[in-house]
Amino acid sequence: MHFGAFMEFGSRSGVSEAQAFKEGFRMVDAAEEMGLDGVWLAELHFNPTRSVLSSPIVVATSIATRTKRLRVGMAVYVLPLSNPLRIAEEVATVDHISEGRFEFGIGRSGFARSYDVFGIAYDESQERFAESLQIILQAWKGKEFSYQGKYYSVENATITPSPYQQPHPPLRIAANSADTFVRLGQAGHPIFVGLRGMDVPELQKNVKEYRRAWNEAGHPGDGDVSLRIPVYAGETKQEALDEPFESIGGYFGRMGSLYRDQAGKAGLESTELASGRADQLAALSYDEMLKTKIAFGTAEGLIDRFTQLKEELGLDGVVAELNPGGLIPEERVLRSLRIVIEKVMPAFK
Repeated sequence: MHFGAFMEFGSRSGVSEAQAFKEGFRMVDAAEEMGLDGVWLAELHFNPTRSVLSSPIVVATSIATRTKRLRVGMAVYVLPLSNPLRIAEEVATVDHISEGRFEFGIGRSGFARSYDVFGIAYDESQERFAESLQIILQAWKGKEFSYQGKYYSVENATITPSPYQQPHPPLRIAANSADTFVRLGQAGHPIFVGLRGMDVPELQKNVKEYRRAWNEAGHPGDGDVSLRIPVYAGETKQEALDEPFESIGGYFGRMGSLYRDQAGKAGLESTELASGRADQLAALSYDEMLKTKIAFGTAEGLIDRFTQLKEELGLDGVVAELNPGGLIPEERVLRSLRIVIEKVMPAFK
């Protein structure tokens, strides 16, 4: 099972932007040294109190040059916000720089504020995403092509370079709604899933439908599912519960506020609707978070937790949010990472 870390290069009160980058790269260096499988980069715009990671493809390039083994992926590249030909060029370039260690995680984001600021209607995001992906995949074939869609047109274009990995870097697409799971299974795409908007039984049902659609479409294997989930490891159970308490509360409070702000926004699918979800997140007790949304504990407790989730969801990977809420001190995050890598990962390899 793949173990990765989700990274936001978080900013917070009292920390400069320069320090946020330094802390993020120290985490990357530790992940490389300790033996983590990969890091996954968010794309976050116009949110200076949360993150400096507005250009993750540039940061991915830096990670590729400072590491030799670590895989680097996007979680996720928000396709509708950029020109697809430019995305194809930049991703292929990073793929070469990393010598094939790049993973292309993509999505359209469940939050509309970035679209508003960029002047793109969120209710166009699904169609823009589909067109963008078609163009990118066609561009990566390395031949001249043209394309005419509703939102994008291409005339006699040949991009360079072609990707280092052939036919292209591995794709992984965020799945958030029931019809998305079926659609991505039919298309044969690996997926990201999460527990913020779904409980385990609902997610289990959707993953089952994804695998059914995958198999009925005749794709080899049985699909590929990675779970993004807040993770914290402590030396003792009490440390594991007490140390991230304030941060995880802030994390779900922030998520609730974001969903509440989206209420009634055009283009949101049924599982992304803010009404209901925001209230559910705001009402979560810490015990409910521990049971349904997060993985906090000692190494032994995390092994049990991931074993249970693997059995229930058929997981192929875990992408750990190691500092949800951004309030856990850096030294504790690094200690948690070390426990996960040295004491938890080996049980799943």
